[in-house]
Amino acid sequence: MHARSKSWTRKLTPYLMLSPSYAFIVTLMAVPVGMGILYSFQNYMFFDPFNRAFIGLDNFSRILGDRTFWTAVRNTVVWTVVSLALQFILGMTLALLLNAGPFPGKPLYQALVFLPWAVPGFLIGMTWKWMFNAELGVISDILMRLHLISQPVGILSNPSTALLGVIAANVWFGVPFFAITLLAGLQSIPYELYEAGTIDGASSTGLFYHVTLPLLKPTIIVSTLLRFIWIANFPDLIYIMTEGGPAGASQTLATYIFATGYKSLNIGYSAALSVVLFLGLLVFAAVYMGITRFGREGA
Repeated sequence: MHARSKSWTRKLTPYLMLSPSYAFIVTLMAVPVGMGILYSFQNYMFFDPFNRAFIGLDNFSRILGDRTFWTAVRNTVVWTVVSLALQFILGMTLALLLNAGPFPGKPLYQALVFLPWAVPGFLIGMTWKWMFNAELGVISDILMRLHLISQPVGILSNPSTALLGVIAANVWFGVPFFAITLLAGLQSIPYELYEAGTIDGASSTGLFYHVTLPLLKPTIIVSTLLRFIWIANFPDLIYIMTEGGPAGASQTLATYIFATGYKSLNIGYSAALSVVLFLGLLVFAAVYMGITRFGREGA
């Protein structure tokens, strides 16, 4: 009997020691998520907080017929995929260059590469908004001096170029993330593998495809998945630069949720939109992890 009691104590001890951490995580994460899901089933207006009627799936039914929602979904896919692809390509290029070996001024180059990551999103949005300004911005001025355009162009005020403008700012902001994470992954690859490949006659391209990419695969999978989720959830830059306009041309789900909740003050509908985005990202993460076979076969 005494031995059985000691066995149970030994089994329960780790859970008891971890219970404060679990309570902390539940308080900070599960409770807000649960409240958001609860609000999505209510007719909750911010200016009438004591009259929150339960309306079942009405908010979700409204979403299906909401043309702004479908425009935001299309823009979210373009905004996220194009931003992620360009950030990854440029980040990988910078990481490979910084990992190539010592060269004069390398610490300075590293600091310059990582600089955008240290700048607040609000300041980046304001800076790029000024740069794209038709009358005062430097981009129109440079294009005119190069004789590529004959008159100033308002990139953010044009519905056909507004989304591309905010994507350009987001690419500049996100490249350091991939440069940092991929550089850390590159520096963890044993140099002996490259020496062995070189002795076997492998070219630089062969070493990249048969040594670098396979060993960097776990870092690539995790970093691209995290960045995809962050970009899809990132309303700051767009809202500062265009507020989702003009005419909804740069409206994404994240900015639509923000505008619905904090400008229209419709907390219930905003929560329903948030639940849809949350479920969409959850499904994407599950499919992505399955396709990449992360955690299996050494990935």
